[in-house]
Amino acid sequence: MKIGFAVYGGLDNTSGGFHYDRRLVEQLRARGDTVEVIDLPWPSYPRQFLHNARPSIHRRLAGDFDVVLQDELCHPSLFRINHRLGRARPVVSVVHHLTSSEARGSLAQGLYRQVERAYLATVDGAICNSATTAASVTALADVPTQVAPPAGDRFEPDVDRATVRERARTDPFHVLFLGNLVPRKNVETLLRAVAGLSPPPEVTIVGDETVEPDYTRRLRAAIDELGLDAAVTLTGRLPDDAVAAHLARAHLLVVPSEYEGFGIVYLEAMGFGVPPVATTAGGASEFVTDGENGRLVPPDDPKAIARVVESLRTDRDRLERLSLAALDRYAEHPTWEESMAGAREFVAAVAESNQSAPAASSGGLVDG
Repeated sequence: MKIGFAVYGGLDNTSGGFHYDRRLVEQLRARGDTVEVIDLPWPSYPRQFLHNARPSIHRRLAGDFDVVLQDELCHPSLFRINHRLGRARPVVSVVHHLTSSEARGSLAQGLYRQVERAYLATVDGAICNSATTAASVTALADVPTQVAPPAGDRFEPDVDRATVRERARTDPFHVLFLGNLVPRKNVETLLRAVAGLSPPPEVTIVGDETVEPDYTRRLRAAIDELGLDAAVTLTGRLPDDAVAAHLARAHLLVVPSEYEGFGIVYLEAMGFGVPPVATTAGGASEFVTDGENGRLVPPDDPKAIARVVESLRTDRDRLERLSLAALDRYAEHPTWEESMAGAREFVAAVAESNQSAPAASSGGLVDG
């Protein structure tokens, strides 16, 4: 197949969604498909709507493709362009999570919901990273979906059970946050949680500080105000080998996101036998089982996080059980090859359905 793949700013971004896009492109090319990455400018949300009036973007998407993939993040730039592509150019959206699924004020959330509904009405199928994400898509539009969960092997962990058992007994107790420093990741809730513990555990915050510099400044101010200068370290963005070293020594991963469509970082930690503390908002509960291989807490609940951290810091037998169960759950998870094989079959089915019945809806495809 000849495939165009529209994303904001190319595929070099460090977030989990862009890592997913990179792996999808790699797997498509490995199966003999030709993939052209169509990198769109990434302005502020209001200015993204102006892309729909740019002939240059329409021309790039209307190239000689059998099917066009689009990262759903680009939805405000494309919902009108897609109407002009016509039925001869089927579109499959790659959905990491809907913007309207994030907690926002009612007016803003309503706007995002309307725009995403309009966008999803223009696509012929959606590849989703979780069943939770797929359900949010079909709640807005009657569109076929394929669930293709990400794998968590970016760091290629080589951890055995003996190492996990030994780490559970070590001191000092080490809590790790991993992710871009943006408000949705809710880092301040982690800071408030550990500030309530005596003594606070060692906390390392690994993530790109340049995405939203104002938010990073707020976090640094909060660390100072909460008296956590000696306990909390902000490393900024690190190369993969350095991130892997932090994962290898962490007792817990705590990422209290306001919403995660899947939460690949939780799975990556499990590959090192590190139990994740994830939130109940989003798709993490599809592989994080509370009290068995990790913990699930409500978003924006520092007391709940503090209870989890303190209970596992003082009960290393329980920490060991969670850690080993996390390692086992990681081993059971589908690989990129398995997930992306299903995604590729879905894309091919959308393209074939469009070619055989160009005037008909693609709704006859079976949902994944």
